[in-house]
Amino acid sequence: MARKRNKHIIFENIEVIDAGAKGKAIAKAPDGKVIFIKNAIPGDICTVKTFKKRKNYYEATAIRFDNLSEKRTQPACEHFGTCGGCKWQHMAYEFQLFYKQQEVENNLKRLGNITLPKVFPIIGSAEQYYYRNKMEFSFSNNKWLTLDQINSNEVIENKNALGFHIPGMWDKILDINKCWLQADPSNAIRQFIKQKAEELNISFFNVRNQEGLLRTLMIRTSSTKEIMVLLQFYKEKREQLLQAISTNFPEITSLQYVINSKGNDTIYDQNVICFSGKDHIFEQMEGLRFKITAKSFYQTNSAQAYELYKITRDFAGLTGNEIVYDLYTGTGTIAQFVAKQAKKVVGIEAVPEAIEAAKENAKINNINNAQFFAGDMKKIFTQQFILQNEKPDVIITDPPRDGMHKDVIKQLIKVAPTKIVYVSCNSATQARDLALLDKYYKVTKVQPVDMFPQTHHVENVVLLEKRI
Repeated sequence: MARKRNKHIIFENIEVIDAGAKGKAIAKAPDGKVIFIKNAIPGDICTVKTFKKRKNYYEATAIRFDNLSEKRTQPACEHFGTCGGCKWQHMAYEFQLFYKQQEVENNLKRLGNITLPKVFPIIGSAEQYYYRNKMEFSFSNNKWLTLDQINSNEVIENKNALGFHIPGMWDKILDINKCWLQADPSNAIRQFIKQKAEELNISFFNVRNQEGLLRTLMIRTSSTKEIMVLLQFYKEKREQLLQAISTNFPEITSLQYVINSKGNDTIYDQNVICFSGKDHIFEQMEGLRFKITAKSFYQTNSAQAYELYKITRDFAGLTGNEIVYDLYTGTGTIAQFVAKQAKKVVGIEAVPEAIEAAKENAKINNINNAQFFAGDMKKIFTQQFILQNEKPDVIITDPPRDGMHKDVIKQLIKVAPTKIVYVSCNSATQARDLALLDKYYKVTKVQPVDMFPQTHHVENVVLLEKRI
C-alpha cells in the first residue's frame, strides 16, 4: 500500500530482499520499481518514505520496522546511524561477507560480462573492530545536534566538537565519544586533546566562516607499536597544547603539526613540522620495513593488507626470473613485497612524493632490483619506457577507485605480458576494465578480501592470463 505525503511517497509492508551498491538495501515497490533504502538490511519488513523518485527507482528511508531481519545484530557504537561510517554495523559479520562476495561476483558477471572461474571465498578480517591504523577527525565550533537535543529545552552553550563530518552536512561535525575503528590509545588521545584545548581556551574551527584555530587531528598507529599524532592549526600553533599531549602520552613517537590557512584541510601541499619524536613511524611486513610519514599512503588495515599482498604475490606465480611492473605503485609496498621472487620490479606512480618514499623504503630494505618512476600513468607507460626498462612478463596493477584509463588498457594489450594481476577497491570499475581486456586475457582466479568490516567496501584481486 502506498500513500503520498508532501510529495514523498510512503510504502508500507515492504520486504527488503537484497543489498546493493554502496551498501544500500534493495526492495520492490508495488508499482514494480526498485527501492533503494539506506537504513535497512535484507530480511527487514518496514515502512519506507521516499526522498527521491526516478524513472526506474526510488530512494527511501525506513521510518518504521514491522519485522527485523534475522541477519541483524546489535551495533556496538553509540553513534551508529548518525555517523557516516560503519553503515553495516547492524548486520552480522557473516552476512556482511556474503553480500560483499555477491557484489564482486555480480559486478564481474553483469558489468564485465566475464565468464568467471570459481570465485574463492572472501577472506574476512580477524578483527571486525579496531582494525584501522589511520583516523582523521575534524574540529568544529558548530557541532551536529541530535533531534533529542533540538527538541529539548536545554540550552547548549558548548558547541565544540571533535569527530566526523555528518553526511551531506559539510559544515557540521558529530562529536565522537568513542570510535570503534582504531585501537587504544586513539580514543584517549582524542578525548584528551579536546578537553585540554577547551581548558586552554583554544578556539575550534568554523569552516563556513574560516575562523578558529584547531582544524583537524590525525592519529596513525602501526604494527611496530609506534604512534603518530598530527594537529592542524589554522594560523598559528599552540605550544601549550602540543607540550601537554607530549607529556601525557609518552608513547607517542611522532608528534607533528601543520599551520594551514587555506580554504581546505588537505596537507599535501603544506609544510609538516615535527614537534617531538621522529617525523615518521614504521610499518613492517615479512621482515620488510616501510617508513610512513604524515603524507604517506599505506593500506589502513595492516593485517588485511598483508593478506592482500600475499594473494597478489601468489597470483603472480613468480619464479625469480620475471620482469614485473607494478602500476600505480604508491609508496612501492607491493613492488617491494614481491621483489625477492622477481628478477626485476619496476614501479610507476603519479605522485612524486610517493615515489621518493618508495625509493627510500627500498634502500631501508636493501632491495636492489626495484626501480621507481614518477609520472602520469597514461603518459609514462609507453613503448619507449618499456624499451628502456625491459618488457614485463607480469604486470600488477592497483589503480584508484576510478579504475585504469583507457589508454593504459590499450598499452597493456600492446605490451602483452603473460599475466596481469589486477587489485581493485572498486569491483564495478574493475569489471569495466576486465571487459576491455577480455578478448586478450582470460580471468582465471578471483579473490575478494574484506579490508573494511562494518562497511560495504570490498577489495578484489583478479588473475588474468593471456589467451592462446
